[in-house]
Amino acid sequence: MILRSNPVAPDPRVEKEARALVEAGYKVKVVAWDRKGELPRLEETPHGTVERLPIKGNFGSGLANLLPLARFNLALLWYLLKRRSTYDAIHACDFDTVLPALLAGKLLRKQVIYDVFDFYADMLRATPGWLKAIIRKIDLKVMGWVDGVILADEARVDQIRGASPKYLAFIYNSPAIDGPLPLPPEPPPLRIAYVGLLQVERGILQVVELLRQRPEWHLDLAGFGGDEELIKREIAGLPNVRYHGRVPYGKAIELMAEAHVLFATYDPSIPNHRYSSANKLFEAMAIGRPIVVARGTGMDRLVERYGLGFVVEYGRLDELERAFNRVASWNQEERRNFAHKARGIYEAEFSWEKMKRELLDLYQKLD
Repeated sequence: MILRSNPVAPDPRVEKEARALVEAGYKVKVVAWDRKGELPRLEETPHGTVERLPIKGNFGSGLANLLPLARFNLALLWYLLKRRSTYDAIHACDFDTVLPALLAGKLLRKQVIYDVFDFYADMLRATPGWLKAIIRKIDLKVMGWVDGVILADEARVDQIRGASPKYLAFIYNSPAIDGPLPLPPEPPPLRIAYVGLLQVERGILQVVELLRQRPEWHLDLAGFGGDEELIKREIAGLPNVRYHGRVPYGKAIELMAEAHVLFATYDPSIPNHRYSSANKLFEAMAIGRPIVVARGTGMDRLVERYGLGFVVEYGRLDELERAFNRVASWNQEERRNFAHKARGIYEAEFSWEKMKRELLDLYQKLD
């Protein structure tokens, strides 16, 4: 049982891990939270059966979402208890699913894997500091009580200092992309893409403001999240910004491959962003596109070490514009050379095949 507090429609990391387990011979069910109650309750997919619990709730609303989250956790616990004979292991994604997983695991003697996509206390946006401190203490304790912990990057060990996991694995947010390298489109115009969580702390509004000033550039924007309506209002009337809403993962990769440059300029003042290991960084590598990231986030060291794009100060439109201008100035040979270099780094260091072996090794240790 893989537990996730979003509808998994899509969720690239959940889908990749679930598919890897299916391919290794495990029977997998994903239990997800459909906060709007608009998606199919049951769905058969290549990564197993997805069952969505339709419990009303919102993204990014802090204490206002506490009661829906409690309902979701109780529903998860009841689900796990009622179906006790149908599974051997629980794979809990993030803190907002791990407590029912741990309780069911202890009561029923099931193995529990805790997959920390983001350290929960550091990602809460509208939650009082005292509550974050309590969550942090509980979270670190839980990491020592489960059977194994997965982190998205070795750098995050510092973020969970004080925890004592029995087993610890590192699985990067690498995409499962192994097809031919998509060659960059011919400019102009410069095409920029962002597909992901729609939150203002991810630098989206700064890029939108830049697009107001540079009408000859084009932005493809897709995803969902707590600031979706705000962002939609900001882009209304901009002819050079195209909003795609929630898209399946294949379409997400297609939108990024049709761009010349991606961005993931997260606000480094948010603790969780200082350890970020975003899907977009590894997707950019796999499809051979440069990426612009903010200094002081978990991605800047990899971008600088391997020459994967550009690092800018968060909120500095002049630096952002300079980075995009650099990409716009490349000729097609330079674009192709960069694409082949980035794809080579992905395949040598960060491919999903390598990450998949880490996941299966962890499960085999616990068998």
